[in-house]
Formats: sequence, structure tokens, C-alpha cells
Amino acid sequence: MAGHETHYTLPLPVFDRPVKLLVVVAPYYKDIADNLVAGARATAAACGAEVELVEVPGALEVPTAIAMAERQAKFDGYVALGCVIRGETTHYDTVCNDSSRAISLLGLQGACIGNGILTVENRAQAEVRADPAGQNKGGGAAAAALHLIALSRKWATQTKGIGFRA
Repeated sequence: MAGHETHYTLPLPVFDRPVKLLVVVAPYYKDIADNLVAGARATAAACGAEVELVEVPGALEVPTAIAMAERQAKFDGYVALGCVIRGETTHYDTVCNDSSRAISLLGLQGACIGNGILTVENRAQAEVRADPAGQNKGGGAAAAALHLIALSRKWATQTKGIGFRA
């Protein structure tokens, strides 16, 4: 079973200057969202990162809030959190696909984002994944953002050859 496999987790990066993370959460399922946030905060604290938290109505608004912050504020990275549980309609597919696609596009534009929006079949799956003492997907999303920030900082000091850059 996939639930019993062990996975390798990269050690958390070490930073020589402060890191500021924005955690954007859709608290539609409040208890699940609270667990995701707790996991993200604990992982950020383990790296000494400062965390600011904002709430948005739903998973579709998470990437919009991140895009606004990327343009208008000063954060090193972002953690996207929320939960989408399959229902009786195709709305689940729309929310999952569109929020994930928008987060990916922001990442491809250079934003350091860890995606911790759960997409699950039922509440039990969400509870296991959100639990900081369980699968800790909130912590995993924060770790992903922190690793991308570390890469961004590493490569920001490097230059390539001569010529023009777009």
C-alpha cells in the first residue's frame, strides 16, 4: 500500500539571512486547515523563517492571493494550503486542476511556492494528510518553499557568460 511506503525527505536548508514566508490558506474545512498551518509553521520555525498568515475563501483564491503578494509585497516564498474533498459534481476537478495549474504557473514565473492544497476523496484521507504528527503535508509544503528559496538564493549570485538576459 502507498500509505505504508517510506519516502526520502531532504534535510531542511540552512539560511545565512532571514526568510519571510507567506502562508495562504483556504480554511473551508477549518480543522484540516488549522492542522496544515500548524505543520507549516513548525517547519518554518525549524529553519528560523518568519511566517505571515492570510486566509482566503477557497482553493481557487489561493494562487490569486500569492500572485498579489508576489507583485505588491516582500516575501521570499509562499505556502499554499487548503483542502478539496471530492463531492458529487465535477466542481472538484475544476478546483483541483485550476488551483494547481495557477500555482505551477506562478512557480514557473519565479515564485518559490510549496503547494499543500490537499485533493482527496474523503475527510478521513484529509485528516491523515493534514495531521502534523501524521503525513504533515503542511510541513511538506513549507519545506518545498524553503528549498526553492535556498535554490533561488544560490543561483541569484551566479552569472552565466556574456550577453543579454531577458
